[in-house]
Amino acid sequence: MIISHKNKFIFVKTRKTAGTSIEIALSKICGIDDIITPISKIDEDYRNEFANISAQNYNIPFNKYTRVDFIKLLGLKGRKRFYNHMTCPEIKSNIPIEIWNEYYKFTIDRNPFDKIVSLYYWRGGNKRFNNIYDFLTKGGLRNWNSYDIYSIDGIKAVDQIYKYENIESICADLTRRLKLKEPLQLPSRKAKSNIRKTRNYKDILDENSIALIKVIFAREIELFGYEY
Repeated sequence: MIISHKNKFIFVKTRKTAGTSIEIALSKICGIDDIITPISKIDEDYRNEFANISAQNYNIPFNKYTRVDFIKLLGLKGRKRFYNHMTCPEIKSNIPIEIWNEYYKFTIDRNPFDKIVSLYYWRGGNKRFNNIYDFLTKGGLRNWNSYDIYSIDGIKAVDQIYKYENIESICADLTRRLKLKEPLQLPSRKAKSNIRKTRNYKDILDENSIALIKVIFAREIELFGYEY
């Protein structure tokens, strides 16, 4: 997740949507006052190499603390922090309202059938589970619904939701919208790559898995018109 005061945008990061690659690309155009949340060590090392910047300024200001937050701090729970897959309600409640209202807010989503297959292999695939339906019924869908990240009270809360399927055009559009002097470039190395073995999701999803995904991701499917 990134909040850039330099370029006046908020990047809301969803899961399994090339979010880390986009985040690394965006980090390169960030300034010293921008908020950049931590990612995994291997990706953080690559971000530092690619963009010459690392996670920074992600402690939440004390003026956004509640009484309960201060009690937790005194109880050695540590500082509240902006974090990787922070939801829109959380982001909005921890920044000035004028920033939330004025900055360009965007995110990425992906065909849920394809996303779940990607997630399946990322979590171990056939080495850990009998099949993908076994994975889904053992909690594989927990916390992976993007709609809950980029909505507030069930209503879309960002200005733009880019499609993962059009990832090559995202950088061009951001370059134009943010009025960047140089084109935004994706890193040459894809984050979390070389994990997925089956490229076409239709080769692995069975009827029971398809039915379950249609229920869990009904809002995304309706919003984007995704089909199996």
